[in-house]
Amino acid sequence: MSGPRNNTLTGIHGIRVGHATDLEGGTGLSVILFDEPALGAADLSGMATSTRQIDSLTLMHPGSSVHAVCLTGGSAFGLDAAAGVVSFLEEQGRGLDLFVARLPVVPTAALFDLSFMDASARPTPAMAYAACRDATMDPVRQGCVGAGTGATCGKLRGVQCATKTGLGSSLLEGAGGVKVGALVVANPFGDILDERGAIIAGAREGQAFLDSSRAIAAGEVRTRMGAPSNTTLGVIVTDARLDKVAAMQVARMAGQGLARHIQPFNTPFDGDMVLCFSVSDRQAHILHLGVMAAEAARRALLNAVRFARALGGIPASPQAS
Repeated sequence: MSGPRNNTLTGIHGIRVGHATDLEGGTGLSVILFDEPALGAADLSGMATSTRQIDSLTLMHPGSSVHAVCLTGGSAFGLDAAAGVVSFLEEQGRGLDLFVARLPVVPTAALFDLSFMDASARPTPAMAYAACRDATMDPVRQGCVGAGTGATCGKLRGVQCATKTGLGSSLLEGAGGVKVGALVVANPFGDILDERGAIIAGAREGQAFLDSSRAIAAGEVRTRMGAPSNTTLGVIVTDARLDKVAAMQVARMAGQGLARHIQPFNTPFDGDMVLCFSVSDRQAHILHLGVMAAEAARRALLNAVRFARALGGIPASPQAS
């Protein structure tokens, strides 16, 4: 596997990404636009996900055309922002042909960032429309932008003791030139580890990292969490041909790439999910694609740490660029 020149998601033909960022409120959203309808599936491993139109990605749903994806902050409040993506696509004449209208299909997932800066700041349809208008095939902007604006990690002792993270992206090229790209918004309850297993972002205790897994194993838990307030969102796109079952499996394998670097992962306080989309018809074995997806997801996750910066009084990782 090698890294193409544009080593982000937009290195796949027909993919555009746009962001809307509210630095004053500490929230934002990101949109992924498909020039041609994509086929997708979702692996919802989190206990309390917050979504809109994700049902179109389930195996029993007959739908096979997706026109865009919206990842948004603001928790469930932010889901309304997807209306701006729908409006943009409708104006472009994009969507399912229902004879009387064209209906854009825009699976949307929200993450919880209300405790980061301003709980009253929510992504809006106008922000989503602007993100669509500004979407580009240029390399994806990473760090504290778009849906990654309010992302943090390591919240065993609350967001005030967390580390700032954000949004990351990566792209791999495999056998026969097949491509697999990833975009990840890192907002987990747990810590994030590097390739050697060392914590690079997470719960802080003074000037050092606490090591959440060790603290929890010793009996420290949070008993007044309220609603689950953490989510890692991943989007995988490949130019290989997949059906829904295969896309589901690739999404699941991509989630294992995230699990290698987030500890603990899939806690009761996380609403994690990975979406996988096929946008072309290259031939590739599902095992090859799944291994590539896991690697692309983990690289994107680490980029979400390394491109982040201090914001809202929360420091970034010492490894942030």
